[in-house]
Amino acid sequence: MILILLGPPGAGKGTQAKMLAAELGVPHISTGDMFRDHKARGTELGKKVQAIMDSGGLVTDDITNAMVQDRLGRPDVARGCILDGYPRTAAQADFLGTLLRGQGRAVDRVLSYEVPEQAVVERIGGRRSCPKCGAVYHVTASPPRAAGVCDKDGTALVLRDDDRPENVKKRMQEYAGKTAPLKRYYQDRKLVAEIEATGAPETILAATRKLLGR
Repeated sequence: MILILLGPPGAGKGTQAKMLAAELGVPHISTGDMFRDHKARGTELGKKVQAIMDSGGLVTDDITNAMVQDRLGRPDVARGCILDGYPRTAAQADFLGTLLRGQGRAVDRVLSYEVPEQAVVERIGGRRSCPKCGAVYHVTASPPRAAGVCDKDGTALVLRDDDRPENVKKRMQEYAGKTAPLKRYYQDRKLVAEIEATGAPETILAATRKLLGR
């Protein structure tokens, strides 16, 4: 089963992706994890990503697509995967569709997590991230065992600039302008299922199971 998760920043896609991946026995694939993997391994793609980020630029579709192609060609994806943060544009969605058709596969369902803007502001403002491993916590909903410190490697957690409340509305506007059209793209293909994502993670997972017929 190949699933795509859509939703604005703070919709809980990462949490749901991890829970679904464990339940379905397929890998959770996020763009952030792919970028970190390639940088850590020192691949050519990783070097390009590092150079772009160092210059303050945005990673291009070509590089992101190449990373996805590499990741979807690995053995652990044979039974499917959950895509979180990709595709972000219609052009990336076209590339993914062509790539999957070449493998004799297709996207099975697109899950759109729906959250009001105010709830997004509250969720994101409480996030704390590990700059070393990428783990994400929340000061009230999912705090680390020791305040301000990553459970995995003991690194001091940070509040990313993107997660500051004053920047959240900008991110929502960017989402509406660039990524939300993906919902229409997949709606035209009868693949979208909407899920109200304002409850507890377990409640949202139960609703997802129902939509997937599990």
